[in-house]
Amino acid sequence: MEQLLSVGIDIGTSTTSMVISRLSVQNTASSFAVPRMAITEKEIVYRGDIHSTPIREGELIDAQRIAALLKEEYQRAGITPGILRTGAVIITGESSRKENAQAASQWLSELAGDFVIATAGPDLESVLAAKGAGTQQYSEEHACTAMNLDVGGGTSNLAVFSSGRQAGKGCWDIGGRLVRVDEMGRITYISPRLRPVLDELEIPLHEGDRVELSPLRRLTDRMASLLAEAAGLLPATPLCRRLHTPGSAQLILERPADRLSFSGGVADYVYHPAGGDWFRHGDIGPLLGRSLYESPAFLHERLLRPQETIRATVVGAGSHTTMLSGSTIFFTDASLFPARNLPVFVPEAETEQGALEGDSVPLAAEADRFRQEYDTDRFVIRLARTGSPSYRTLCRLADALGALAGQLPAGTPLYVLTEQDFAQALGQALRRRIERPVICIDSVQAQPGDYLDFGKPLRDGVAVPVVVKTLIYA
Repeated sequence: MEQLLSVGIDIGTSTTSMVISRLSVQNTASSFAVPRMAITEKEIVYRGDIHSTPIREGELIDAQRIAALLKEEYQRAGITPGILRTGAVIITGESSRKENAQAASQWLSELAGDFVIATAGPDLESVLAAKGAGTQQYSEEHACTAMNLDVGGGTSNLAVFSSGRQAGKGCWDIGGRLVRVDEMGRITYISPRLRPVLDELEIPLHEGDRVELSPLRRLTDRMASLLAEAAGLLPATPLCRRLHTPGSAQLILERPADRLSFSGGVADYVYHPAGGDWFRHGDIGPLLGRSLYESPAFLHERLLRPQETIRATVVGAGSHTTMLSGSTIFFTDASLFPARNLPVFVPEAETEQGALEGDSVPLAAEADRFRQEYDTDRFVIRLARTGSPSYRTLCRLADALGALAGQLPAGTPLYVLTEQDFAQALGQALRRRIERPVICIDSVQAQPGDYLDFGKPLRDGVAVPVVVKTLIYA
């Protein structure tokens, strides 16, 4: 058995937190079969404090203060970034839309170990939160459809699982920190994304106004009903569609989920409704939690108790981002690992079919356009439609990939991802044809727009840890 240390760091609209997990990896195949490496156990070994996300003047992420917080957490955990093998830094919610989010994520990645890279994206957050909350596991164990609603400071991320398999995801601009108040009882911030809701309700709310409970409760009640619309519990109105987060997936449901769970910073106030000091956090989070608790659309008998609430996303980032490749992989040199932030190029169906038949021109041309669009020579070619090719077909495919590689600068590795178990044979065929580094990985699914991280090989090169992620800065 081999063990990996994984970090999860979540920089959200309201809070920033970190967890360290230990992942156990072992061969699950019999002694007479091809090795099959799998993650067999996940254990959280360190839970950091929940910190308020540092924001500096102009609503920008304060990367230096966040870095100082992370350094303190590493010291308390008794580890250094250099011993981490996998994981993710997730910049989520409204924080991912701050104008310096991308630069901050790249800067913070230096504190996240050799293989961890800062990522963002509402769809990724939706899935990680549901896994961290235990909703996917519940769906699998009870053979039902379960939905998690991760209600944070700036956004609400919804993910649906049917018998453990992902069945949908989406994100809406609904959160507890879209309106902020100060200690003097005055409104200091109203998110522009919330203006359509205020206009519909005809609530004349402005920054600098004194806080009045009644109009804010009307606002949070409407936010709760909009979340119910997003979850398919009420008919969707145009306003619900308007608040759908740009860049996130369209959540399409055949029917409402059997069970529901809430995670995120607002979740504690859904399961343990607050009273009295509604603005204890300087925002409308507790009030939104109360509105969700009292909403007739979210029937209490359908609610699950999540394994995690406010830490769901960071637990998901630390424990659920990593998958393992198959065991018929090929690489020319172990020093090629780790490889980070590689965009995924998926050829068109007719282009891939042409390559299998010996026509290399369309593949090379399409790859050249991809390189120009992404401004990179380092990318992963995903063969999505090639099944189990014959030797002759494999040779033609290697010829086509070799022609594509000829366009790349000398020494640039050729990265290939296959869904079926022929990566080793393809890699060997490529080595005979081209004089450049080659990495062929199998049994990993990725989509256009995804980025991949490849970790250092395990068990003498039997398998490779892989993180599939989506980088979106709306």
